[in-house]
Amino acid sequence: MNEIISALWPVFALILLGYLARRTRFPGEDFWAQAEKATYFILFPLLLISRLATTDMSAVELDTMGLAILLLVLGGSLLCFLIRPFTLADAAGFTSIYQGAVRFNVYVGLAASATLYGATGVAIGAVIMALMIPLLNLLCVLVFSVFTHRSGGLRSVFLAIVKNPLIISSLCGLTLNQTGLGFPDLLAPVAELLSRMALPLGLLSVGAGLSFRVLMTSGRSLGWSSLIKLLLMPLLAMLICHWLALDAATTAVVLLYAALPTATSSYILARQLGGDAPMMAAIVTGQTLLSMITIPIMLTAINYLQNLI
Repeated sequence: MNEIISALWPVFALILLGYLARRTRFPGEDFWAQAEKATYFILFPLLLISRLATTDMSAVELDTMGLAILLLVLGGSLLCFLIRPFTLADAAGFTSIYQGAVRFNVYVGLAASATLYGATGVAIGAVIMALMIPLLNLLCVLVFSVFTHRSGGLRSVFLAIVKNPLIISSLCGLTLNQTGLGFPDLLAPVAELLSRMALPLGLLSVGAGLSFRVLMTSGRSLGWSSLIKLLLMPLLAMLICHWLALDAATTAVVLLYAALPTATSSYILARQLGGDAPMMAAIVTGQTLLSMITIPIMLTAINYLQNLI
């Protein structure tokens, strides 16, 4: 437990620093929107391409891991629909609970996997993202289509997926890796310097987006979504990884990603597609704070359970 907390505390310290900076209006309100845009469209994609292109991927079982991700997302979705009658949420509110239960924060995930498992953790995490992001986008928009009737159609889902910079960069990095081309030597030093900015700036942006004001009105929804996302999903991931006999490194990163809080981008999707945006903001804030406690506990407990199996 102490080792996990020691490794993860800088990640959450940066989130809290981002929150404090935003609330004290430093360095200015306009900074955070631009910082998030630069991180999302430039720094994170560059980090993913350079790490994936140069990391030994021979130990990653892409087909088996793909099946594990599919089972994990579908299992989490099933849990959401099973608990729906107990949430007492309306249609728009349920879409926020669903997003809170199945989506994950890529900034926290890559930072935590890099801190805990090094370059291999980043590479495996990037593969997980490349598999999980398209699937989650599709499922979330389908849920909005059923419950709010404002999905924009499957064409809009497809366009959102193919334009996603995280997916594009992950696929580019995997292509460079699998074809043996690697990352261009001339660009490697520049990419290294820029990619070092991605994780700290991304975490600061996560903190800047937190809002405690909305937490007081969404206790039940936060509780149900957090029960699935922060507790049941990691346990489900452990069972799936054990059943598929994934190697230790891949299992560790999959378990970490299953334990992550929901994505900050969930709020944008809720606002655009007729979901309960204030509830979504409360879930994002609450889960990010709760995960500072639950991630170390869940990873420690799961390691203990795995030793018993």
